[in-house]
Order: sequence, then structure tokens, then C-alpha cells
Amino acid sequence: MYDLLTGPGLWLSIGIFLVGLTVRGVLYVKGLNWQLDRVAYRAHPKAGIRGAFRSIFFWLIPFGTRSWQTQPFMTVLFFVFHIGVICIPLFLYAHNLILAEKLGFSFVSMNQTVADVMSWGVIVSAVFLTLRRLVLPEVRILSTAYDYLILFLSAAPFVTGLLCRYEIGNYEFFIILHILFGEILLISIPFTKLSHILLFFLSRGQLGMDFGIKRGGMKGKGLAW
Repeated sequence: MYDLLTGPGLWLSIGIFLVGLTVRGVLYVKGLNWQLDRVAYRAHPKAGIRGAFRSIFFWLIPFGTRSWQTQPFMTVLFFVFHIGVICIPLFLYAHNLILAEKLGFSFVSMNQTVADVMSWGVIVSAVFLTLRRLVLPEVRILSTAYDYLILFLSAAPFVTGLLCRYEIGNYEFFIILHILFGEILLISIPFTKLSHILLFFLSRGQLGMDFGIKRGGMKGKGLAW
């Protein structure tokens, strides 16, 4: 099972992840309305690109926007969760060993203590994000089983990874489960809300272009909007 998951399973999950995200990105761009969006972007590319980069940049900085500043606790949870979810799969030493063996390349490996802290940060953040959906009425009313499933899929590889790290229970069982959850997560990304790892940049860039061109960004420069 280990050979299957780290061989054909790994190639299949990475392939579905990359092809699926590419398709989602192409469909998003093609879905932009010609009259409302693309005509302004094409006519004023400099202002649009400047607005897009500005929007993305400030949303990637903790407390860089008013929305982040008004919810400081959620902002910390959000960034702890997402930094861990991105960095640990790419820079964990054990993962890089598999990448080097199976794919012929690897990334820089992080310190194991840092990886442990970040893994716990992901799990604790996932717990609080779940409690937020259960406790806050304005969030609970919008939450469905689908949202809880997404949180579970996101956190499961880290829970099983820590069980392997501390050798709790049957290591052979949990390492298989860890790899399986990781590959299920990769495959699910293009087909679920997790596709926001790409669509965040596209939608945030689009909003930034709107504000950079149409919604006051070029005020007084003869723009019809």
C-alpha cells in the first residue's frame, strides 16, 4: 500500500491537482463579463495591474486591510492555519525525501521543531475555526456539512502526521492514513472550495483591477464609469 500511494497514487494526485487547478483558472478568466470587466482591463492595463497587485499584496499581509484589522483573533487563526497548510507539505524534511526519491527534486527543508509548532498551529486553528462555525450565529446559519468536511480534509493530514511524528499507536497504519489523507486533499482541491488557493489570487486581482480603474482609481481622468 505504501508503494502504491507513494508511486502511482502520488503521480495521480499531483496530476489531478495541477490539471484541475489550471482548468479552474481558465474557466474563471473566460467567465469574466466582456462588457463589465475585460473591456476596462484592456483599455487601462497599467491602472488595472497596479490595482490588482495592490489588492493581493495587502490581503496577504496580516492586518494589512481593514477587514483583517476589525477581526484580530480570526486574522491570527487564518494566517497560522494557512501558513502551516502551505509550508509544511512543501518544506518538511520527510516530504522532501519522498520528492527527491520519486520526482527527482526537493525544496529546502525546515527545522523539525518549527514544523512541529506549525503543525500544532494548524490543528489548534482548525479547532477554533470549527468552533466559530458552531458558536457564532451569523456563521452557523451559513455553514453546512460540506464546510465541516472541508475543514476535516484540511486538518486530517496534520493530525495523522503528528501521530506518526510522536509514534502514537500503530505507525504503519497511521503513515498510510497520513499519505492517503494528503493525496485525497490534493485531489479534492480543484473540485471544492479549497480551489481558493488559486481563485483567491484571481478574484482578489479582479476586485483590485475594478477599484484601480472603475471605482475611483481613475477618478477625474475621463473614465466613463
